[in-house]
Amino acid sequence: MRKPIYIITLFLSIQAFAQRNEPVEKMNVLFIITDDLNMTNLSFYGAGVANTPNLDQLAESGTVFERAYCQVPVCNPSRASIMTGKTSQSLRIWNNEPHFRGMYPKIITLPQRFKSNGYYTAGIGKIYHNWAQSIQGDPKSWSAPELYHYAPHYRDWYVPGRPYEIHNDLSKGPSVQKADVPDEAYLDGRIANEVVKRLSEIREVPFFLAVGFWKPHMPYNAPKKYWDLYDPKDLPAIRYKDKVEGVPEIAYINSPEAASYTDVKKGESIPEAKRNELRHGYLAAISYLDAQIGKILRELERLGLADNTIIVFTSDHGYHAGEHGQFGKWTNFEVGTRVPLIIKIPNVQNRRSNSLAGLVDLYPTLLELCGLSPSHEVDGNSLVPTFEHTNAQVNDLIVSQIARPAGAVSNREVLGTSLRDENYRYNVWVDESNGEIIAEELYDLSTDFLKVQNVINDKKYKSAKKMLSQKAQEILSKTNYK
Repeated sequence: MRKPIYIITLFLSIQAFAQRNEPVEKMNVLFIITDDLNMTNLSFYGAGVANTPNLDQLAESGTVFERAYCQVPVCNPSRASIMTGKTSQSLRIWNNEPHFRGMYPKIITLPQRFKSNGYYTAGIGKIYHNWAQSIQGDPKSWSAPELYHYAPHYRDWYVPGRPYEIHNDLSKGPSVQKADVPDEAYLDGRIANEVVKRLSEIREVPFFLAVGFWKPHMPYNAPKKYWDLYDPKDLPAIRYKDKVEGVPEIAYINSPEAASYTDVKKGESIPEAKRNELRHGYLAAISYLDAQIGKILRELERLGLADNTIIVFTSDHGYHAGEHGQFGKWTNFEVGTRVPLIIKIPNVQNRRSNSLAGLVDLYPTLLELCGLSPSHEVDGNSLVPTFEHTNAQVNDLIVSQIARPAGAVSNREVLGTSLRDENYRYNVWVDESNGEIIAEELYDLSTDFLKVQNVINDKKYKSAKKMLSQKAQEILSKTNYK
């Protein structure tokens, strides 16, 4: 009975917009967010690893941010930060619980702000977090019910005879699946099809359409044709594929995410053969994701909407796809916090921005581009100056935070705060019970942003350490842990 109700609700909501007889002069927004996408594999960042022709084309026509970062390298807090324009310190959310709406019932989300200004807003796929607290999604954000927004990732699995459904009766199984099936056998294929359909339905009204793809999050279960794009015997080498001497143990996560699947042993290093298989599957998942994005971008062009639509493409956080021997998130390393970010604005010349950018900046940026203002004080800064001047610098510093133990919800003990400025990344780990500093890291990334050499005790970097540690203490003094 749910499907007919959904269709009726969608039809009536679209009709309500259409009957206003207002000229469509507002700029549309197509907001695409992925899950666990490591930017170091992407060709448009110079990696030449993943096969992503559609994203490469989008990058050629939009503004690519070379140094964009999440505020928390975990799904729930990162997405809450993006959609509210508030940092983890402000929200006091560092893990996959609680859901932001339970803490802030009156806060105005990004799509909610567009909705209140006459936009049709829709969320298709994983926009907010997809755990149990998100079954109902966030109705306040949308003009129509969300779709494909809730399920554990491992239940997006191909089961012969039941190819086009979320399998709620499945327990967590292997981390990979290579089945010779159509794109729609997995969730992202169905999400892309629904978005294509929805674009035709809402083309006459101003819209904010958020699309949340589930890939390349584990399990790596893209259709076989995407696995076949890569030779498993000739996969690109990974730099810093093992732990590095001099880096405190607390900085690592020991791959708890990968180890939660049945084919990866808990508490042990992932064997080389399994790392290669996971690496292969991760790249296949990225190419599968790219193909779904291509379907949407082509439909946008076909409908004549591309000239009036701002396109955003990003990931909720960074990801270790073999770096440091890990397949997972939850780190304050550069690879754990750095994200891909493309913003395409009609009639704005393609460019690359080297400005430090935070995902928290997207809230004020999109509102300004569409002539709107935030409904509350936001923590991010608008990136609009970067579209006007190639060398514009919007932020001097980007702050990311993560909790330990990894994955903790109610038993968080240590907070890791990471500061990224033009040249350095400084990480400090603080015991929340007494404010004691447990460990510090300092990385000089001025010539190599992936370099992992902790120079915290090197006298050459004494002044950089002092400056960044003082800033970190200022931030921590304003952080309300409870």
